[in-house]
Amino acid sequence: MEHNQETKQEYYQKSLHYSYKSLTKEHPFLSNKNSGKLLFTKERTVVHRRKNMAIFYVGQHDPSLTVTFLTFLEQIYNNYLRAKALSIVYSCTSMLGTMSGVYKTETSALMTTMLKPWMDQFSTILGQSVQPEDPDDWSMRMEVLKCLNQFVQNFPSLTESEFVVVVGPLWQTFVTSLRVYVRSSVEGTEDPYEGSYDSDGVEISLDSFVIQLFEFLLTVVGSAKLMKVVRNNIKELVYYTIAFLQMTEQQVHTWSRDANQFVADEDDATYSCRVSGVLLLEEVVNSFGGEGTNAIMDAVRERFNESRQEKAAGSLVWWRMRESTLFALASLSDQLLEAEASGLTNISLGNLVEQMITEDVGTGVHEYSFLYARIFTSVAKLSTVISHGVLEHYLSAAIRAVDMDVPPPVKVGACRALSQLLPEANKGLVQPHMMSLFTSLANLLRQASEETLHLVLETLQAAIKAAHEASAVVESIVSPVILHTWALHISDPFISIDAIDVLEAIKNSPGCIRPLVSRILPDIGPILNNPYQQPDGLVAGSLDLVTMLLKASYQVYDRIVQNAPNDVVKAVYDVCFNDVIRIVLQSEDHSEMQNATECLAAFVSSGRQEILAWAADAGFTMRSLLDAASRLLDPDLESSGSLFVGRFILQLILHLPLQMAQHIRDLVAALVKRMQSAQIAGLRSSLLLIFARLVHMSVPNIEQFIDMLISIPAEGYENSFVYVLSEWTKQQGITTRSKAKLAPDQWTVVPLPEKIMALLADVLIEIQEQVTVGDEEESDWEEIQGDMESDKNLFSAASTSCGRTTYDQLEAMAQAFSENQEDDDEDDDDDLFHVADPLNEGLTQAQQNAIRTVVDR
Repeated sequence: MEHNQETKQEYYQKSLHYSYKSLTKEHPFLSNKNSGKLLFTKERTVVHRRKNMAIFYVGQHDPSLTVTFLTFLEQIYNNYLRAKALSIVYSCTSMLGTMSGVYKTETSALMTTMLKPWMDQFSTILGQSVQPEDPDDWSMRMEVLKCLNQFVQNFPSLTESEFVVVVGPLWQTFVTSLRVYVRSSVEGTEDPYEGSYDSDGVEISLDSFVIQLFEFLLTVVGSAKLMKVVRNNIKELVYYTIAFLQMTEQQVHTWSRDANQFVADEDDATYSCRVSGVLLLEEVVNSFGGEGTNAIMDAVRERFNESRQEKAAGSLVWWRMRESTLFALASLSDQLLEAEASGLTNISLGNLVEQMITEDVGTGVHEYSFLYARIFTSVAKLSTVISHGVLEHYLSAAIRAVDMDVPPPVKVGACRALSQLLPEANKGLVQPHMMSLFTSLANLLRQASEETLHLVLETLQAAIKAAHEASAVVESIVSPVILHTWALHISDPFISIDAIDVLEAIKNSPGCIRPLVSRILPDIGPILNNPYQQPDGLVAGSLDLVTMLLKASYQVYDRIVQNAPNDVVKAVYDVCFNDVIRIVLQSEDHSEMQNATECLAAFVSSGRQEILAWAADAGFTMRSLLDAASRLLDPDLESSGSLFVGRFILQLILHLPLQMAQHIRDLVAALVKRMQSAQIAGLRSSLLLIFARLVHMSVPNIEQFIDMLISIPAEGYENSFVYVLSEWTKQQGITTRSKAKLAPDQWTVVPLPEKIMALLADVLIEIQEQVTVGDEEESDWEEIQGDMESDKNLFSAASTSCGRTTYDQLEAMAQAFSENQEDDDEDDDDDLFHVADPLNEGLTQAQQNAIRTVVDR
């Protein structure tokens, strides 16, 4: 052991000094401990030329030399040179942090000697007030913060004892930087140094300095060892952070001119002070729990009161602080709502929000457009704690705003509110306004571009779902505009998918599917008939559109799954089926092949047996489907083109079982060959599921299916059965003894009746999933629905020895629940699952829903 330890230390020293001799031969000044004076007393050009060499040497070969650079932090040197010295220290500490994983003892010993003098120097630098229009000062402080970040992350135990030295100076930097930031960015027209970089390509703007400050504070708050340092001052920390969230004058200018940029910056977590500040507030809540939540609520209320005073005093920028407080609440809505529900806060979130948003009713929408936009989005995110009266007021205001001549930010905020509030809105309140809302959104869609298109399409989808029966009236208003948008942006997959989602919402509305299909087919037919003459992406997009028309409406437990009407499927078949088959057989475009494969799966799923009788030649359709399957299962075809063949084959064996039965041996052989040549894991997995389905369908004659697999050869394996099982076991993973030791199975003891109850509920969930055709995920396990013969097959696997199916037992169990429920309030659905009943304590919500579905039949 001693020999090994000595070898380790020698290797450590070698790694530090490996290139020392070669470097000193080329650059003799580096062999002298005072070499730094030469390096840092020259002009900036010399510093830039030699800085990288110094970092390379000092950081990788002798980090102890970083103590030498303390000399260059004295105020006799300018801030630029001091920042460069700190950047070398940062590189050294980063290297030591990397090495600490292997050389923990050695790096800790080295850091122990360096930490105190450096902390003292950091304290001196941070203790000075931040100066405006001094980018070298900001750069120097940024390097200090980066060094401190490395200390805290890599050497938390060592840093803990010395950290108190920099707490006061750090706070001084934090507070004074806010004053500079407000004066230069919030109130000023722009940061004159934004987009400026030093000679090493490092940004030197005020924003980048503030973001680095937030990053370090986030590290401190999230550190188990250092969070106690700020615990007593978290309210003040939050109070000042909220002020940093104010919109800058440049943001106001940019967002007022460009709504797309406003939407993009709001949707994306862009690199900004606002986003960094919110991340710090989130960390406060996560680290301090209820204490942090109360700190945020107190700080928000205090800032709100200050904005009221500024407004009363006639300030022109009073709204900025109001907007920043709402921005903070909306950004932390999930955490705050959870804290409210858990009783962790002593302040009513709903009362505070209502006070803030109702005070500004009647305030000029044109003068304070961004405040109105923030109010709309805040109402949407915090709707669960806002009273119905206030909620309905702002819902109506949002509907009106879409049609009014208001600034774009207000329309953006109104659309965000509508997209989230309409699904749960009072139907009696919104129905009278739906016609005008659809007209307004359609007009807005014509004017929208890029980012705003996504938002308007999302709002339209929510409005259509909320309109219900009224949607049939507005189909003629909305559909042409959506189809035009889809065609115009077919090359943009995100916009075209959003447009198809809106069309699907229209299709699923009562009375809309037939007029929508009549509108789409005349344009789609010629495109699919002449695929080689179309612009890029139009054929693949058209196939998506056809698939959407054929798909069943997605349903949850309380609604019945509805396939597309038979006459609609036949109309689509007459126009598109032959062309879709031709694309599968002839196209070399993988996206077209994938979408055509999904389209064929939708044809089979929706048309079922009837699809075979729609062609003049009775056997044409089945031959066409088999030809398509044959090409997609061709082992020489690239895997990407066959990616969705598993879904197509699944529909064939589910809905055309008699026709497929005579081809089962050829199908299995083709599946094995396609699996063996597949280069995409997802394709192999989807084909494995086909084998699993075939096993289920072969019950009770599984032996015959296994014998058939054994009789089919597989290259490199004894037979297909061996190959399929080997592929199946690969999907399960391997549990070694070491893995089992690190993550052993965890067992809990529960009463037997409770366990039986949960298992039966799980079986019911599985059955309900099996008899549901289609779902939003378009699962590969999509099952046939409504066919009694298939029901028998499904349930036979769950039959008990006494001949009574598990489903029957669950019916009886649910009936018993229903009888017990009669003794309680019949109007309360939740009484079915009394928590006091030990049988129900272990049931998940999904299990409860499954049992409730049977009871409600």
